[in-house]
Amino acid sequence: MATTDTLPNPQRAGTRPTPTVAVVGATGAVGGELLRVLEKRRFPLSGLRLLASPRSAGKQLNFGGVPFPVEALAPHSFAGIDLALFSAGSGVSKAFAPRAVAAGAIVIDNASAFRMDPGVPLVVPEINAAALRRHRGIIANPNCVAIVAGMALWPIHRRNPIRRLIASTYQSASGAGGAAMAELVEATGCYLAGRDHAPRVLPHPYGFNLFSHNTPIDPATGYNGEEIKVMNETRKIFDAPEMRISITCVRVPVLRAHSIALTLECAEPIDPETARAWLAEAPGVRLVDDAASNHFPMPVEASGGDDVLVGRIRRDLGDPSGHSLSLFVAGDQLLKGAALNAVQIAERLLS
Repeated sequence: MATTDTLPNPQRAGTRPTPTVAVVGATGAVGGELLRVLEKRRFPLSGLRLLASPRSAGKQLNFGGVPFPVEALAPHSFAGIDLALFSAGSGVSKAFAPRAVAAGAIVIDNASAFRMDPGVPLVVPEINAAALRRHRGIIANPNCVAIVAGMALWPIHRRNPIRRLIASTYQSASGAGGAAMAELVEATGCYLAGRDHAPRVLPHPYGFNLFSHNTPIDPATGYNGEEIKVMNETRKIFDAPEMRISITCVRVPVLRAHSIALTLECAEPIDPETARAWLAEAPGVRLVDDAASNHFPMPVEASGGDDVLVGRIRRDLGDPSGHSLSLFVAGDQLLKGAALNAVQIAERLLS
């Protein structure tokens, strides 16, 4: 059994090439993906500590063919840790991320706890990696929708600034975690068998159904919490505080990978051919835009992949000025929308 103590001496993240890494929330859906991404990309760590709630303590998870024990998260858990990848919810992040920083670690946090803190960079490496230079110990990983949409929008925005954005999301069960994914499978089976299924994880029946995203509605604006997060975070990532954004977030009966319909208005006229060329050369983006075969981005093809799929690139006929386009994107919420983006941030810290 391997533990941090059996591996070489830790080296400081951001100053040496092989940090000792802690994964907080290691037994969750995103935590599991973090481990797989670290292993797949051969992230150069010298030690690994897996942390989770006390009920998960004692479990073992494999990394690189070696079993690692899961430890209960505690105030002393970050001694000797250089880099802490958090994916255990905002409450845990608020309680333990400052402790990790005080112990000498750099924190990359998947929760929403610090995203809008002006002192915390909110980073998608393909968009605003330069913001990493301003971190003071904590770096925030954005909302999954903001990441997936941003990957498709940035190649356009950086050349022809987006002034107005309207979006509608088709969000999968993976955004609500492993328990929601299991509920969708169970609810679908019950529906097909003609049996009733009482929802436990999400507030409404999930099999063969869709519903407004299950975050509270702000009575002042009518927008739910997910929608507000995406609007605010997109402006912060793009450093575009005046960008006008409206979004409707919907949970759909798809296991994995979010899809988003986007209509954008640019400062200058834009045509689909130009946007298609910009997107074709953008890192982390793959064009799926075959009108002849009616083949465009689908969650089934985005699931398990690193790239954000972009297609249905067309003029917005509702804007005769020629400043607007509509397009459709799909990206894996657990990968580029969460774990992959966090590991890419860590890689940038070491580069």
